[in-house]
Amino acid sequence: MQIVRHSEQTLKTALISKNPVLVSQYEKLDAGEQRLMNEAFQPASDLFGPITLHSPDWITSHPEAPQVFEQFFSDPYRKTPSPDKRSIYIQAIGSLGNTRIISEEYIKWLMGYCKAYFYGLRVKLLEPVPVSATRCSFTVNENTQNLQIHAGELHNFKKPENAFCVVEITMIDLYPRDSWNFVSGQASDRWYSFFCFARYGSDFYSMRHEGKVKKLKKTSSSDYSIFDNCYIPEITSVLLLRSCKTLTHEIGHIFGLRHCQWLACLMQGSNHLEETDRRPLNLCPTCLHKLQCAIGFRIALVRWIDDESSGTPGATPEHSREGNGNLPKPVEAFKEWKEWIIKCLAVLQK
Repeated sequence: MQIVRHSEQTLKTALISKNPVLVSQYEKLDAGEQRLMNEAFQPASDLFGPITLHSPDWITSHPEAPQVFEQFFSDPYRKTPSPDKRSIYIQAIGSLGNTRIISEEYIKWLMGYCKAYFYGLRVKLLEPVPVSATRCSFTVNENTQNLQIHAGELHNFKKPENAFCVVEITMIDLYPRDSWNFVSGQASDRWYSFFCFARYGSDFYSMRHEGKVKKLKKTSSSDYSIFDNCYIPEITSVLLLRSCKTLTHEIGHIFGLRHCQWLACLMQGSNHLEETDRRPLNLCPTCLHKLQCAIGFRIALVRWIDDESSGTPGATPEHSREGNGNLPKPVEAFKEWKEWIIKCLAVLQK
């Protein structure tokens, strides 16, 4: 294991800049906001720790220049919400749960999380679409024998006029081209992203499409009936946690945030699921400053964790019957992060 540590001055420059205009702008922030972000270069801080590397991690496998706040601020191409384009749209492709109720509740949980994370922006749901509506090519992965749809053909839907961005999510495995095994998702730096959460299920590699499909059989290129019984993972607390990480990480890219190399941060790149699990849900102060510059911020995530989270401990939607909505939100995996947020609130309100 390798620990990436930067000097106090390096972190301070990354966060604030040496540009007098940006320094002055930073000093005009609310005192509580400054206290929280100044934790970036406090050696004894227990809120923001250094990056730990376990080869082969993203930083070592994909060398890229780090992005300081000044670079983000000065980027003429970065995307910022405008008064008439302040909506994040989420659209489901295919079913997201084993029942209609589970699917609807899961996407509502994601929508609520996104609304709390990017506080001040509107988050709306587009009407879900069946796989057949994408007109995508599809295949069966020779390793997992699970169905996959061609990710490169997904971008077929019209952008709403008031959209800041559109995010499409699916539980069907994706592949970008025939030579690739799979892809988890992709975000542009303009307005569109898509990703799949299927491999976040604990049983993905042991489960198979009904009948253990070994050879793709279809009557024509427009025959999507094979997706009627395809694999959909159980919506557990861990899957919800991983989904929330990916959702906010990819939308961060649309705002213009690059992969973070300063401190442990949501915007770190990820080479594999183990690295994704090590990555925190929170932004480091430098990335938080970037987001604050784009939309301002207010910590509203404790409320999301607490809202509608009552219910039988350990219960998951898989055990709930079709019928009544308002399933208990599986937030057990968020407990440690909730404690971290409460510490941040204490700093803000000090």
